Amino acid sequence: MRIDQILADRRPVFSVEFFPPKTQEATGQLFVTARSLRELELDFVSVTYGAGGSTREGTVEITKALRNEVGLETMAHLSCVGETREGLSATLDRIAEAGIENVFALRGDPPRGQEDFVQPEGGLGSAAELAEFVSEGWDFTIGGACFPEVHPEAPDLDTDLAYLKTKVEAGASFLITQLFFDNQVYFDFVAAARARGIEAPIIAGVIPVASFAQTKRICELCDASIPPRLEAAFSAAGGDERAEFELGVAYAAQQCSELLIGGAPGIHFYALNRAPATRAVLGALRAARPWERGRSGDDTLAKAD
Repeated sequence: MRIDQILADRRPVFSVEFFPPKTQEATGQLFVTARSLRELELDFVSVTYGAGGSTREGTVEITKALRNEVGLETMAHLSCVGETREGLSATLDRIAEAGIENVFALRGDPPRGQEDFVQPEGGLGSAAELAEFVSEGWDFTIGGACFPEVHPEAPDLDTDLAYLKTKVEAGASFLITQLFFDNQVYFDFVAAARARGIEAPIIAGVIPVASFAQTKRICELCDASIPPRLEAAFSAAGGDERAEFELGVAYAAQQCSELLIGGAPGIHFYALNRAPATRAVLGALRAARPWERGRSGDDTLAKAD
């Protein structure tokens, strides 16, 4: 099913991002995770696309298997990094032949060891160009990324939103945010996007912290900030894995509740191919149904407390 239709038919939506495993053991773990989370009525899952060929060959196969063997609606990530137009076309043809209806268009991060993105010879230079390329040649629902704390390469929010609008105009019908921890950042970003005429649904990206050290490394890579009070709370756990897990689940459940009460159209979980933390948060949300107490589906301009 197409994700734009899912968003039109029901709110809120819940989704999970996976990455293609590199070993047989990790592949088995991924499918255990996927089947565990499927029981909580996921609306779709996405599968990332490795830079420089590291995992890209597995993206289509894993996406197809999650759809056909696990019964999940799927979206394949697609990146410009290291790809020619011919290579992108071949991958898009494979995605279409697999019966997948959704593509997440990304410029992509430079391969490890390369500081800046370099447009490949014969390739594309941005996610907006990729969205346009996909929309002109294939019948996919296209998703795009957005950055509540501003893209690391953008000089300011206004410039970032101006570019984001071109991505939507090029074919992205919904957006998923980079991970964040401060809900006010999300609400302010949505308000600013709406003021710029960006009307696409903006799904909130959330990571339920299971390991603070791992999450901190991820935040450093993607320039996501951790609020000082949250960092202090994790520091007080003293490295105790169980305490960090419980704190991460409690914080994410509260964060998601506030987002859904405030009108966020959905939550996209960065699960890191593991089920327990995301399962606990999503299970709590399904039980409590906080969106019924708020403005669910409004893609709100409301503010967090």
